[in-house]
Amino acid sequence: MRYLLNDAEDMREKAAEILVNSDIYVPNEVIAEIGYMLEKVYKVENSELSSSLSELFGYDNLIVDDIKIVSEALRLYVERRLDFVDTLLYAYHKIGNHEVFTFDKKLNRLLLN
Repeated sequence: MRYLLNDAEDMREKAAEILVNSDIYVPNEVIAEIGYMLEKVYKVENSELSSSLSELFGYDNLIVDDIKIVSEALRLYVERRLDFVDTLLYAYHKIGNHEVFTFDKKLNRLLLN
């Protein structure tokens, strides 16, 4: 978060140092939390959130469980008015063929198409 937000110089520098010098595993739960925080707390625009995370996950030393699912979620996040976590759920359905159960009307409509 500090690296993406660039809001605390000392923490951003430490985060940048870690990003440059380490292999980093980023679990999908952390990706969901980052998306939630950027979207709901920091009010980052959809296109900026998608662009920033896509660029970050393009780093060779960042390991993401299933980059195809995350990439699809980021793509959809720009196109639709869904919460970031809902786009992840949709991507699990579309790319991973997982059945998703939800009471969210917008997400359900998308899942049924």
